[in-house]
Amino acid sequence: MNPAIEVINKRRSVRSYEPKPIPRDIINTIIEAGNQAPSHGRMVKGELRFQPWRFVVVEDPEFKQKLVETTLPMWKKGTESMKETHPELYEKVMTLYEARPEPKDMVYHGAPVILFVIGPASCAVDCGLACENIMLAAVSLGLGSCYAGFGAMVTGNADVVHALELKDDERIYGPIVLGYPKDDPKVRFMDQHESCYIEPKIKWI
Repeated sequence: MNPAIEVINKRRSVRSYEPKPIPRDIINTIIEAGNQAPSHGRMVKGELRFQPWRFVVVEDPEFKQKLVETTLPMWKKGTESMKETHPELYEKVMTLYEARPEPKDMVYHGAPVILFVIGPASCAVDCGLACENIMLAAVSLGLGSCYAGFGAMVTGNADVVHALELKDDERIYGPIVLGYPKDDPKVRFMDQHESCYIEPKIKWI
């Protein structure tokens, strides 16, 4: 199989990681892959510039705990909304929650690295492309990843905003958690929940 297609097909959202650090050279390789994503040019102080994103790598356990404490209440609220619409899935998620050791990290999944992709609100497509490059690069290097949408909901914590140096015109894309998978990542979440998978809709002209 074409190696690029193989990597795309192997990508899974991994939610369980080994407590093993990722070497800095591997992290830098993954970030460089993100930096190679396509982007449209924009004028900044009279100069045409590309690559509007920047990256923040979080490895510090204390800061990660602060992130967990900030996002977990919002995760709980969002999960509670599934109780009526998807009761079976809700029960499975809550079973996982109860089984998790303290602190119950349901957003970042105890990953050794949390990678924030930050960029202007006007560059959502560009930054999204960088995120996909990052996740595919992680797979190619034997790592797992997960796009942690709840992880972007940290702007209410002034300490976190200060540490991320988040500006008023910026937003968080991701963040993406990275690490060595604890479980076999071959089984895709939507393979376990067939109703979640939708075949591609194609119109040929």
